[in-house]
Amino acid sequence: MSRINTNKQRNNQAKQNVAPTALHWRYLLVVCVIMLVFVGLSARAVYIQVIDPDLLIQQGDNRTLRTQNMPVHRGLITDRNGQKLAVSVPVRAIWADPKTIVENGSLNDKRRWQALADVLGQDYEKLISRVKNPKKRFVYIQRQVSPAMADYVDQLSINGVYLRDESRRYYPTGEVSAQLIGFTNVDDQGIEGIEKLYNAWLKGTPGSRKIRRDGKGRQVEILEQKAGEEPKDIQLTIDQRIQAFAYKELKKAVQYYKATSASAVVVDVQTGEILAMVNNPSYNPNNRSGVSGHRIRNRAITDAFEPGSSIKPIAVLSALEFGSVEMDTVIDTSPGWMRVGGSMVRDSRNYGKLDLTGIIRKSSNMGTSKLALSVPKQFLIDQYYNMGLMSDTGSNLIGESSGIFHERSRWSEFELSTLSFGYGLSVTTAQIARMYSILGSGGIKRPLSMIKSDQKVPEERVLSKHIAQEVLTMMESVVNKGGSGTKARVPGYRVAGKTGTSRKAVAGGYGEEYVSIFAGVAPVSDPQLAVVVLINEPRGDVYYAGDTAAPVFSKIMSNSLQMLNVPPDDKTVSSLASITRTPNAG
Repeated sequence: MSRINTNKQRNNQAKQNVAPTALHWRYLLVVCVIMLVFVGLSARAVYIQVIDPDLLIQQGDNRTLRTQNMPVHRGLITDRNGQKLAVSVPVRAIWADPKTIVENGSLNDKRRWQALADVLGQDYEKLISRVKNPKKRFVYIQRQVSPAMADYVDQLSINGVYLRDESRRYYPTGEVSAQLIGFTNVDDQGIEGIEKLYNAWLKGTPGSRKIRRDGKGRQVEILEQKAGEEPKDIQLTIDQRIQAFAYKELKKAVQYYKATSASAVVVDVQTGEILAMVNNPSYNPNNRSGVSGHRIRNRAITDAFEPGSSIKPIAVLSALEFGSVEMDTVIDTSPGWMRVGGSMVRDSRNYGKLDLTGIIRKSSNMGTSKLALSVPKQFLIDQYYNMGLMSDTGSNLIGESSGIFHERSRWSEFELSTLSFGYGLSVTTAQIARMYSILGSGGIKRPLSMIKSDQKVPEERVLSKHIAQEVLTMMESVVNKGGSGTKARVPGYRVAGKTGTSRKAVAGGYGEEYVSIFAGVAPVSDPQLAVVVLINEPRGDVYYAGDTAAPVFSKIMSNSLQMLNVPPDDKTVSSLASITRTPNAG
């Protein structure tokens, strides 16, 4: 027993001798590791705080800083009397955060998603496919929804589906002024008409505000605020009363004559302001689904036609201005035809001898050709430019055509002859309206304007006042007995006008389709308005301007004069044209 106890004591003493050595080594290892960790953390802190502190600041700002745009609504578009033609109405946009939707398992609630698809009229499967990608953070579900629909979506309470405010353009006058006003896209950018032309003016610039939010998304500080530019309203020269009436009459004419299209323009001859510009067919700018492009364009400024006899007064006034004829000059148009440069010029019949009034009343190609050839070529060409043809009208409307006119160094007599009766050039309805406004203003040329302004417009005298007045008096005979435009009469008012029926050009010559035009000025004693009506391709037996465009002109001119309270003049001023007789007038 004593030997066993002795061995145990020796073993215990041996363990006591080696234990302190093992404990010392482990302790040093732990201390070193801890020191390395603290050194690493200190080095990282020094790097972040001293060497590269911007990264941490940027990450913090990304989580707390937000920039809010202050939304603005587009300015109003009104007519000259303040009637609203385009307004902005509040709507909502529905958008989704796919990452939030996936992380919260929102897609599992199929009943709510089906209800959302049904109310929006969308396919359920397509809707789900758009919002199930967790890598995306923003997806529009539908733009410009009504407040009632937005409230329904809000009540569905789908996690990850949100609403945001926006606005939508609404056009109270609908198709009446559609091509003129134009429209905006879903992002409220003007893409047609006045909306596009003055987009920057109407849209303004939104303001912005930089804020700081806390961890719960609450605003705690406004760091910066930048004011935007307020949108501005636009007042047009259009009188919506005249615009609506002109459109109604034009639409009826297109349907009655089975025409392809039609346009009408009403101009204040004293200012050059456009009071109405209408086209048919038109479209509803509030619902453009399925609308073809030909309905959108403003035909009154984009489509050019050979004007035919509607510009014959230019040949008369050119000869009077140059002095090759006098007011009482008589032109022999017998035998009703003649060869000019190897080509034939003819009238519908032999009118014999005609004075200047008779040439206009009978619309004699022979008469205007002889007048045109009685003046120097360049003098004649300049008159077409002076009367507002072959150039833009000054309205600055988008898509306006300057017409088609082939300048050449040498002109044949036949080319000048055809030019005198409205062939060999193409002009727009608006250009003809400008020409007649120059006649009505006594020879003062002004640009046509669409925007109401207090600034004085530039003026240029391009025609002697007395000659302009005399030509108007001659044109008054067109609507009197024996003239080609008797259906253009306006009860109570003296009207000066001219018909124009021209064949449309086709490859190799002229086809069997016509353009019918009536343009005129009233009242002759004190001209106030110029009106042009163009009927494109009337079908059937009735296609002459005196039967198609003239009656529409009469209604538009009559209504416009009455709306503007222009006093009648037929009972106070005698008509010189009504008592003037030509040798063959009867």
